[in-house]
Amino acid sequence: MALCPIPGLSLPASFKNILQLKSFKNDGAMSPGTFIFDPSTTPVTTLTEHDIHSSNKPVETAIAPESLPDAEPDHLVKALEKLVENTSKIPEDVGEGIHMHGAMMFKIPGIDKLVPGLEKLAASYHIGNFVVMRDTGMLHFESMPIYARIGMHLIFYGSVQREILQKKTVSTFLKDQSIKQGRIYDSPESVKSIPSFVKTYSIKLDELLEPDITKYGCFNEFFYRKLKPDARPVQNAEDALSICSSADCRLVVFPSPGPAKQFWYVPNPSFPRQREHPSPLNRIKGSDFTIPNLLNVRSDSEKARQFAGGSVAIFRLAPQDYHRFHCPIDGVVGEIDNTEGQYYTVNPQAINQNLDVFTENVRSVLYLTHTSTGKQVAIVAIGALLVGSIRWTKGGEKGATVKRGEELGYFAYGGSTIIVVFPEGCVEFDQDLLENSQKSLETLVKVGQSIGKTPKSS
Repeated sequence: MALCPIPGLSLPASFKNILQLKSFKNDGAMSPGTFIFDPSTTPVTTLTEHDIHSSNKPVETAIAPESLPDAEPDHLVKALEKLVENTSKIPEDVGEGIHMHGAMMFKIPGIDKLVPGLEKLAASYHIGNFVVMRDTGMLHFESMPIYARIGMHLIFYGSVQREILQKKTVSTFLKDQSIKQGRIYDSPESVKSIPSFVKTYSIKLDELLEPDITKYGCFNEFFYRKLKPDARPVQNAEDALSICSSADCRLVVFPSPGPAKQFWYVPNPSFPRQREHPSPLNRIKGSDFTIPNLLNVRSDSEKARQFAGGSVAIFRLAPQDYHRFHCPIDGVVGEIDNTEGQYYTVNPQAINQNLDVFTENVRSVLYLTHTSTGKQVAIVAIGALLVGSIRWTKGGEKGATVKRGEELGYFAYGGSTIIVVFPEGCVEFDQDLLENSQKSLETLVKVGQSIGKTPKSS
């Protein structure tokens, strides 16, 4: 379990009681009243499966308007504005801004009052998602930042384009806040946020190309930091048919786009509470999630025909991740198509809403020609809530030859997503990734790790 020290945090007694977990004695008996962490000093951003099952509160699985029944759009707008504003006003502590998690909420006087019911929600549920640790197969729970939860709730209003504060639509507001956050983290003053960010997310500095955090000119420079050349070796590098991960991320894979729209609501029997509730990772519900819509091409176009029946890998990056993305194949850089769009959160629970997040959001599509097959592979970089921009590096050099593991580009601030679309028959995904995806679980993977290979018959 990762602990994130935040000195001086004082939680209400009712909230402390809920965070008070039971622990196991050597004989297997439960001893009540034991804290797995000291909630006065250490809010939790990650928990083990055991921690979750030993607690007295479930994971929030069904996000709906009824989750915050008294919250109006303007409440959510003001709360998100407050978090973004605090990022600039209190740069020394990221936990008082957009990196606030549920257990940190009480650090800001009145923040819970801005959204009626938010305090009760945070006290009653673990807000976040289960992921699988690939090296151990163990389940791991990641807490969701409050800004993502607020942004997710705004999706309910975004889908009907309801006007909110200052006569803006939700989509306009989220775009404005994303641009504002990018400017804040581009400012020299933002370097004050780096030490707290490192501490909050336990970021390993020894693998960075520049481990001295005082050498960065702004927060965004640290956010899209570079790693040492040997930090992410390519697995199966000698096998030209091998395909590797594009990012440090949470990964789900689909042999064809059909299952991506069909099987997300699969209960996971390994969780007693999930026998009664859907998985926290929900299906891609939007009716418009098709490969042509994702690529922003006509369904009868040559591009659409090239990817008909293709396979999809979705790499979701969280704020704490290394935010440069890399080439999954050996190939040649082709054209880039940019699509304007929204800035909705890409947290997996948001994908369950009646809004086509992946096909609505701003995105940039790079086409690579796969050396082994001569077929095109699409790399779709998708922006999200509070993401400043998508920037291509070697991926922007048309005609350049790229190898697996080579950098293609990076995201400025925010959690974001890479979707790789393979033509039919171009990839056989690794079995563990398929099995986890079929259970509605993301798998934690790193750049360069194997995700599959191209069949020799392709």
